Amino acid sequence: MTTKTLLVLAVSALAVGAVLFIAPVSVEAFNGTVQSGVNAARGTDVPSTLLGDGGVLTTIVNTLLFIIGFLSVIMLIFGGLRYIISGGNAAAVTTAKNTILYAIVGLIIAIFAYAIVNFVIGSLTGGGAGGTNV
Repeated sequence: MTTKTLLVLAVSALAVGAVLFIAPVSVEAFNGTVQSGVNAARGTDVPSTLLGDGGVLTTIVNTLLFIIGFLSVIMLIFGGLRYIISGGNAAAVTTAKNTILYAIVGLIIAIFAYAIVNFVIGSLTGGGAGGTNV
């Protein structure tokens, strides 16, 4: 075969292949099921809002505050165990009491932070958690 014939066959094969690959996508785009832009990168189960129920910021803040609260409870238990094990040693008792005190303060701060964040997010989104939208 000559180079001209091979070139014609190659171009024809590419054209047929392009039509075979493009046609199904065109049909899906016509049905309206194909997403474009930022929505194409975001899955269907990913929240589309930044704030509000299930929003990205709300999820991040709630997760971080849960971790802080969990660590405060763990430190409270740890301080209690140190207090029990101290055996009357004044320095160990003081250290254990300080651990318990700081864990309680951390837990209270986590609870207030959770309340404040949910109040602010509710006020911004009109979710009824506070502000003038109540």
